[in-house]
Amino acid sequence: MKGSAYEAMAAIGQTIISNKQFLTDLDAAIGDGDHGINMARGFEAVATKLLSLGPDKDIGVILKTVGMTLISSVGGASGPLYGTAFLRAASPSQGKFELDTETATLMLAAAITGIKDRGKASRGEKTMLDVLEPAYDAFVAGAAEQKSLIECLEFACEAARQGVEFTKTIVATKGRASYLGERSLGHQDPGATSSYLMLQTLLEFSRR
Repeated sequence: MKGSAYEAMAAIGQTIISNKQFLTDLDAAIGDGDHGINMARGFEAVATKLLSLGPDKDIGVILKTVGMTLISSVGGASGPLYGTAFLRAASPSQGKFELDTETATLMLAAAITGIKDRGKASRGEKTMLDVLEPAYDAFVAGAAEQKSLIECLEFACEAARQGVEFTKTIVATKGRASYLGERSLGHQDPGATSSYLMLQTLLEFSRR
C-alpha cells in the first residue's frame, strides 16, 4: 500500500469527521444520538496526537496512539470498542511501514477479537461485527486466491457494505438500540456504518 500509516489514519479521521451528522442521525433513530459527535471528537483528538507524533512512525506505533486516544476521548461504547480494536491491531503491525496482505489479515483478526472481548457481542446482534466479520471473511478468501491487497480490500468493502444493509433487517440485541426491540428493525446500525466508512476510506487511500 502506498503512503504512510500516518496519512491513512488522517484520511480515515477526515472521513469520520465529515460524516459526523450522518452518523449522529443514524444513532438518533435507535440510540443516544451521539455516535457521530463522539467519533468526530475522538478523531479530532487523534489528528492532534498524530501531528505531534510525526509521519515517520511505523504502523504499530500509529495504531497504538490512535487506540489510546480514542479510549481517552470518545464517550459511550464507541471509544472503548474502537480503541481496543486499534490497540489490538497495533500488535501484528509493529515495526511495519507498509501494509501487506498477511499483516492486514492479522490486524483485522486481532481487531475483531478485541471488539468481541470488550463488547461481549457476536455477529447477528446489529453491531459493527456485522460489518467487520464478513469483511474479514471476504478479505481472507481473497488472500487465499492470491489476490492483491487492493483486491482483498475491495472484497472486504463489498462484504462490509452488504453487512450494513443486513443490519437493517435484524433486531438489535446489544447496546442502547436493544431497548427498542422490534422498533430497531429497518434502521442501519451506526457503529456498523462507521466501520464500513473506515474500510472504504482505507481502500480509496490504497488505490491512490
